[in-house]
Amino acid sequence: MYVLGCLNRGTSEERLERVVDRVVDRLSREGRVGVVRYDATIADGTQESLTVGGDVTYALGADGDWTASGTGMSVADALSALSTDCEYAVVVGVPRLRYPTLAVGDSTDDVENVLATVSGPGDLEEDALVEALEAEEPYETLESLVARVKRSPRADRAGAIATFTGRVRAKDDADDARTEYLEFEKYEGVAEKRMAALETDLESREGVLDVELYHRTGVVADGEDIVFVVVLAGHRGEAFRTVEDGINRLKDEVPLFKKEVTVEDEFWVHEQS
Repeated sequence: MYVLGCLNRGTSEERLERVVDRVVDRLSREGRVGVVRYDATIADGTQESLTVGGDVTYALGADGDWTASGTGMSVADALSALSTDCEYAVVVGVPRLRYPTLAVGDSTDDVENVLATVSGPGDLEEDALVEALEAEEPYETLESLVARVKRSPRADRAGAIATFTGRVRAKDDADDARTEYLEFEKYEGVAEKRMAALETDLESREGVLDVELYHRTGVVADGEDIVFVVVLAGHRGEAFRTVEDGINRLKDEVPLFKKEVTVEDEFWVHEQS
């Protein structure tokens, strides 16, 4: 799922809404669209379609942490829920979003990762926006990858789904300095090709029906998930073996570079992932 933020930066709310309408309408031609909206006047979350189109809309009210008051739902929770059956998510009104953002207005001083800036709907180059968004890293969860393999045309032959999740651990030993986050960089153009080739090779195995591999890049904080391997197979034996081989080969064959930042130091780790 590709995530796009939309922020009002010096224009009217009406103009922002018209831009968001255009964006959601254009993305809907490519696939299902979820919308996550922040509004300080909303006190709970809903899955009903609100003022902006889209297949599913979550409205998040304010309780100091961008969550839907009384529900405990955060922006991340809403995105996770959408990721299982939406190809796109549009997040409206949430500043400091880690995802690519469309700024509506003149100011982008406090906007990170600006994908495009428009003053109104007339400035929106819809096809270029979709192309630029799909060049960004997609948002994936273990649940979204499992949902994808379940939709495989060969799923009716599957008796097993095996998964692996790698996460950021704070310490190897009790006396170690605590890790605050890891930062991953990929060899652009090469990492994607090798990941795809690895998936194809694993899927060629007897009894293996579908394989999904995903590794995050950028900053990944202590306790967050880094990498997923999901295998759809006829039986548990080939599923378990392929998951183990998948993560081992991903670490060996896909050029990903890792920096570790602890409370005391930071350094590049001399292994690929």
